[in-house]
Amino acid sequence: MIAFFLSPIYLLVCWYLLRWILRWMKACHGVFHKKKVQLGLVIGYAFVALSLLTSFLLPVSPLQRVLKCISNVWLGVLVYLIMTVGIAGFLRLVLKRTNFARKEHLFNQKHFILTGWLCLVIVVSLSVSGVVGAKNLQTTDYQVTVHKAVEGRESLRVVLVADLHLGYSIGQWHMNNMVEKINALNPDLVVIAGDIFDNEYDALDDPAKLAATLRTIQSTYGVYACYGNHDIQEKILAGFTFHQDEAKASDPRMDVFLADSNIHLLQDEGVLIDNSFYLYGRADYERPGRGIQQRQSPAELTQDMDQSKPILVLDHEPRELQELADAGVDLDLCGHTHDGQMFPGNLTIHLFWENPCGYLQKGRMHNIVTSGLGVFGPNMRVGTKSEICCIDVNFDGAE
Repeated sequence: MIAFFLSPIYLLVCWYLLRWILRWMKACHGVFHKKKVQLGLVIGYAFVALSLLTSFLLPVSPLQRVLKCISNVWLGVLVYLIMTVGIAGFLRLVLKRTNFARKEHLFNQKHFILTGWLCLVIVVSLSVSGVVGAKNLQTTDYQVTVHKAVEGRESLRVVLVADLHLGYSIGQWHMNNMVEKINALNPDLVVIAGDIFDNEYDALDDPAKLAATLRTIQSTYGVYACYGNHDIQEKILAGFTFHQDEAKASDPRMDVFLADSNIHLLQDEGVLIDNSFYLYGRADYERPGRGIQQRQSPAELTQDMDQSKPILVLDHEPRELQELADAGVDLDLCGHTHDGQMFPGNLTIHLFWENPCGYLQKGRMHNIVTSGLGVFGPNMRVGTKSEICCIDVNFDGAE
């Protein structure tokens, strides 16, 4: 319910920004003093700003989908509007309380107009680059060595993706692009480290077509996945969820969708692949899912495994790294963090995670966290990348 309590604050912020924008536009040109022009600007601004709330309240429909797509871009624009206008306002207050020569010339209309243009250029530049960045899928390569022997195999090519967030922002175009790039890598194994869905199964534009696309992924040992904290059915407003008495779990249609996509879902369970190596898909740390009250500890998940064989773990959130290393895990593959997704999140994310993105070695265990393929909330990536990870795992047999 916190989202509803924050709604008045959101509306006040939008109103303040609208007043600032109108004041700047009137300073720029006389045409913006006309009431009809101002009314048109207010209506257009209100339509975009309120799309966040109206799309949440509307039932599933083509109109709701359009409003959701608009609101997801608007969220990113709003972040940078608040930052630029906020910083400009803060600097103005500081300078007003500072004594320096020719101070009065800094606060005239000319400088106000220049400040507005600077804010506009920054917001537009960051927003456009963010929308483009979210669509620019890149490949990151890793080479790791596991000191175990695998009969008949010296290496294993694992392709890792995570945080697809299939829904209003991520759909068929992205999946076509992803599958094409994955298949070009000739993987032995493809794994998806959670957050396949964006909380709402109904947000998928054409589930049958998406499943058909995902079925074309080619790999020696198939495609495996675990669920993340967003692979559940719940309503979200601006990133905030709502309390419900029953346990939050995946929509059964999500499970069916994965099966139809030839994706093997591992729900706190492991498989021995080709009698050569283990792959364990952990339940999510925050929301373990249907029928799972508490996920197995790192020690429990490896206790019945032959630890002379390589052990790969798929875990949505990069937690318990030392515990997994102590339990004998060789390769831990994660997502969740998005590497902060948007500046300045890509700088602050390092305060919260031991390995927010990229590679980290814990003892003999390799931990790789992908920045993810999709987006959550704002349909933008600024300072981060949408990626596929290609991991060549070499076996040197030196136990």
